[in-house]
Amino acid sequence: MPITLLVTADPASSYLKPLERLPGDTNVIVSNDRGRVFKAAPEADVLLNGDYRDPSLFLETFPRAVKIRWAHVLSAGVDAVLSREIRESPVPVTNGRGVFARPLSEWTIGAMLHFAYQFRRILKNQQAQRWERYEHDQLHGRTLAIVGYGSIGRAIGERASAFGMHILTAGRTASHDLNAILAACDYLALAAPLTPQTRGMIGAAQLAMMKSTAVIVNVGRGAVVDEPALIDALETGKIRGAALDVFTNEPLPAGHPFYRLENVLLSPHTADNVPYSRENAVEFFVDNFERFRKGEPLQNVVDKHAGY
Repeated sequence: MPITLLVTADPASSYLKPLERLPGDTNVIVSNDRGRVFKAAPEADVLLNGDYRDPSLFLETFPRAVKIRWAHVLSAGVDAVLSREIRESPVPVTNGRGVFARPLSEWTIGAMLHFAYQFRRILKNQQAQRWERYEHDQLHGRTLAIVGYGSIGRAIGERASAFGMHILTAGRTASHDLNAILAACDYLALAAPLTPQTRGMIGAAQLAMMKSTAVIVNVGRGAVVDEPALIDALETGKIRGAALDVFTNEPLPAGHPFYRLENVLLSPHTADNVPYSRENAVEFFVDNFERFRKGEPLQNVVDKHAGY
């Protein structure tokens, strides 16, 4: 039987081009018009969230898609799409876990190099036409702690190992493991998903365990860190700095302290926004679609109750 795929996205989105590789008998409906999507939902077999910015149409459509057998989200993070209806539904949900691991891990390495070699100081001296020789740090021999050792965490560890860094890891829930690595690390990379267990897991108590020379790099989810506690630690020198690509509220509002703190490297959630990254996420879906069509096990099935 032909499969009907309903995609909640702007049909003009160029990154959806890999959908053209789907079998010719697939009935593909791509729309961000609520009327059209809701009308098509009852006959859909597969629901794809193709909107990276706003999952609301996907969430509103899911309960109306009474015949779907599979739902997929292009992003790796699923905290924004796990509504009550989706959690309680037997319909499997898959995601783009692993697709974005390379750029996120490279960004993490770049952030650590930024602090080790004091790139902000270099740029300031260049702009001031100041010739100032100074001593800086290096990554070799330093200790990197990684919280969330999934595809992104492993990619970070592989690249950091190539620099001669010592790698420590902790799971998402084992507080004793986390406490042990916090005191030992020079850099802390956060790559954990947002779940009830990870929300606020790096707070004032955890920051107090860290070295005053330590740097936090967060490419996971903003709310994993207690931002007021982090701001206090950065302002008072309890830690050296932070490189942040994700935030509790996005976009980060004007006037937020992170903008003015010179020991913060701030990126507007674009660490994985490299050429063709979105196309690659759609390519992964297309490959998974072939598995679905053949009745083979799907890849990247989300544990909806665990939240990742």
